[in-house]
Amino acid sequence: MGRRCLVVSASMGAGHDAVAGELARRLRADGHDVLVRDVLTLLPPGVGAAVRGFYRFVVRRLPPVYAAIHALFLAPRPGVGRGPDVAPMAALAERRLGALVAAWRPDVIVSTFHLAGQVTGRMRGRGVLRVPCAVFVTDFAVHRAWLDPGNDLYLCVSGPAARAARDGTGRVAVAAGPVVPPEFHKAGERVREAGGPPVVLLSGGAWGVGPGLLRTAGALARHGFLPVLLCGRDERLRRRAERVPGVRALGWTDDMPGLMASARVLVDNAAGQTAVQALAAGLPVVGYRPIAGHGAAGVRQMAAEGLTAYAAGLPALLAAVGELARPGAARDRRTAAGSAVFRADAARLVADLGA
Repeated sequence: MGRRCLVVSASMGAGHDAVAGELARRLRADGHDVLVRDVLTLLPPGVGAAVRGFYRFVVRRLPPVYAAIHALFLAPRPGVGRGPDVAPMAALAERRLGALVAAWRPDVIVSTFHLAGQVTGRMRGRGVLRVPCAVFVTDFAVHRAWLDPGNDLYLCVSGPAARAARDGTGRVAVAAGPVVPPEFHKAGERVREAGGPPVVLLSGGAWGVGPGLLRTAGALARHGFLPVLLCGRDERLRRRAERVPGVRALGWTDDMPGLMASARVLVDNAAGQTAVQALAAGLPVVGYRPIAGHGAAGVRQMAAEGLTAYAAGLPALLAAVGELARPGAARDRRTAAGSAVFRADAARLVADLGA
């Protein structure tokens, strides 16, 4: 029989909502009833928008400030799991989540954002939430805000992430792999055309964020590549990129599978959904000039696991892109490693929790 599944996400960029949407699609396809909610809407009026606006501002305009926040409040510390320094915001959402649970009566809850996992973990740990709770950890570099021992199950994108979650909470943690729509896996089955300059995607995420995106795109164009800069919803960045010789600029698009099927390499700066979508599509990824905080940690962690390459400077970037754009052993190793990270269906693990 179908179960009632509550998926709690967050409208911080687009990645967490993308994971929530795909989990919901899979759960519904398996006959379950699904409700998706944004944890920011469970905060007092105006607080969620303020949190999102502050995060976007510091990541875009004050990256050293965000790096300091990440280092102080989020970065892993030996022997330290979730502490009081990362939990106060969660208390503000408890009342509304409790009311939602009482009204909708879910059989299981899964969070795709760390604040949502803090809320469920705190309530579950105190015994005021009787519903089994899972957390889907979207980061390869697991930070402390994800970790709360009150939750029942952690679903992680890789083996090292699962070990970090297990060590930090004492709970069951499974390396299920990333969650992406099936269209990306199908994109990996398409034959990429060899004619013309190699297409290289540069990702700025949903907000068009990243240091030196225009300079990087221009350098790639001068060295014989066709860079396509993904500007997200930043129209100012898109207009500026259109003026760089040899660079194509795209705003928000719903055809990422098609773009990835036509490209040879992705240059990534955040280790988020775009990076894992590329892994599913058989598109080698090079991490370069990552955004501060969790982005830098994730980019380096993906490279350490052999899933991506990491370029510490422009000469290294050009060399890595040139090598991975060509058919050969280096490209084959990267695509094989990317494919292997997709291990299990996280949605079915969610549906089975507490059944």
